[in-house]
Amino acid sequence: MSDDDDILLDRPASGICVVTLNRPARMNALTRETVARLNALLDELADDGDCRAVIITGAGRGFCSGQDLEASNSRNQAGTSGVIEKLAWQERFAGMGGRIRAMPKVVIAAVNGPAVGAGMAIALSADVRLATPSARFLVAAVRIGLTGGESGISYLLPRMIGAARAFDILLTGRPIEAEEAERTGLVRALVEADSLLPHAIAYARTVLANSPYSVAETKKLMWENLDASSYQAAVAAENRTQILGTMTQDYSEATAAFMGKRPPQFTGR
Repeated sequence: MSDDDDILLDRPASGICVVTLNRPARMNALTRETVARLNALLDELADDGDCRAVIITGAGRGFCSGQDLEASNSRNQAGTSGVIEKLAWQERFAGMGGRIRAMPKVVIAAVNGPAVGAGMAIALSADVRLATPSARFLVAAVRIGLTGGESGISYLLPRMIGAARAFDILLTGRPIEAEEAERTGLVRALVEADSLLPHAIAYARTVLANSPYSVAETKKLMWENLDASSYQAAVAAENRTQILGTMTQDYSEATAAFMGKRPPQFTGR
């Protein structure tokens, strides 16, 4: 496998793109080069009008084991990375999640095994998570002299499962096993490994049955209103987006289809 094969892109159905982290021998650990390629691909898909849903998964037994510690240790031993360079790369690692949240496509994490560190951050940054029974979520940096705050995890995790649970997990560095992830709502469902990708594609099709404006703007509202300064501010954003939606051709088509008792034919206009 060449370095350029560490990220794979497939288009299994209209509007659906599958991004596979493809370093199975290293549990899909992230090198700096892999991060750069993933960020570039996410930027490309964000601007791709033919792509409406992105499914992110991992090759082999794992989703993503986070930073490739072997490569990191080699740099540390060689003393080739100064603090400015390290911070710049840390920001690029964190940029993966930021891109996933910001792109106007629904993003589904199909977590097929361990999601560790930055891998866990990628999964948390997705809009929806599906997982296999062998999945586990882990950020153990607190055990090696770093912090549990990595690539947005300290922001995302308490908003998804509550602050009390997040404090426990990040302070101890313990894993979230698949059953707990489902029970606490971190993942939508547990799916057997051989059914995970078909299930994710079927779920994406369910979302894409709605109009492109509806999906993109609902995602945007959800993420933005997690940080709304007040209830009134959240409602104001909803009101503006709702009225803009009434001006689209797809809204007119949806109402006509409802009255005609037929499925709508959305065009993205």
